[in-house]
Amino acid sequence: MSNRLFQGIIHQMRDAIGRTVGVIDETGTIISCSELGRIGEVCTFQAEEYLSKDESFCVDGKTYTPFGSALHPEYAAFVDGDDDLSKKYADVIALSLANVKQFYDEKYDRGNFIKNVVLDNILPGDIYLKARELRFTSDSTRVVLLIRIPEHNDVALFDIVQNLFPDKSKDFVININETDIAIVKEVRSNIDTRDLEKLARSIADSLSSEAYTRCLIGIGTVVEGIKELARSFKEAQVALEVGKVFDTEKEIVSYDNLGIARLIYQLPTTLCEMFLREVFKRGSIDTLDQETLFTIQKFFENNLNVSETSRKLFVHRNTLVYRLEKINKLTGLDLREFDDAIVFKVALMVKKYLDANPIKY
Repeated sequence: MSNRLFQGIIHQMRDAIGRTVGVIDETGTIISCSELGRIGEVCTFQAEEYLSKDESFCVDGKTYTPFGSALHPEYAAFVDGDDDLSKKYADVIALSLANVKQFYDEKYDRGNFIKNVVLDNILPGDIYLKARELRFTSDSTRVVLLIRIPEHNDVALFDIVQNLFPDKSKDFVININETDIAIVKEVRSNIDTRDLEKLARSIADSLSSEAYTRCLIGIGTVVEGIKELARSFKEAQVALEVGKVFDTEKEIVSYDNLGIARLIYQLPTTLCEMFLREVFKRGSIDTLDQETLFTIQKFFENNLNVSETSRKLFVHRNTLVYRLEKINKLTGLDLREFDDAIVFKVALMVKKYLDANPIKY
């Protein structure tokens, strides 16, 4: 489509400039030219090497000015001649074609359309009209995976992720901001959450091995219909935020597996504070020292089994019993009782949530 778009502009430029003008792509092939017979010719020099420098150059009596994306120009406008006037002509043509291409991409590009849908930047009534205009399959089953790279997110990392999803008609890789990359992946309707987590693991491993970069990945729910992609994206964001609060060791967090953490995350802070005051009537949870909290954590990990917990902590069984009784005196909760243990476990999660003060979406 770019060829026809460029050819229309080049055709209009021919009479105004009075010289042979045209456009080459990364391979050095002439894709548009005021002399139609030259379309398809290939330049003798390494075009990609010249284009990567992103500055005007002269070769074989012609002046070239690269244009395209800011990070990696894909085209160059050329004009016959290597004088200063030729450079000015080439610069003007490149600027004109770049602006036309940007307008065209924004209007018709599927990737940009998907980004607007995911970020909820398009009116619901316009989604299906635009999808029909782009001949986009709107009723497929898709899921959004959100990759967060805490350290940095440069173009190399984006390229690594994009290369993992070569089918650009079904899968879309979108740069959200300086730390986040979203993947809109077409999947089968009955796909298992474990399969999505395996996919996320392969992405994390690729970034780790190729760029030595650690990332976090949130997985939204599988949705049907393009209109629901914004919801899947927000769920992936929530998964990352909840994981940051409750599962700090996890790199991959699925919205489907958040459990009670999702419920706590959705509670108002005032309600959480009220709950903590109600549970710890005798004394604040802050009165418990780190050793006591570590003991409680291990006790929960070992399913309230006193013998097993004391073995894992390398302490005598009576020492552990003494610690549990001390907790009972401080809080009024006996962790050896199942109901009290549940209340205490939830209270710890609520306290962690309040301390983290996560961003709500």
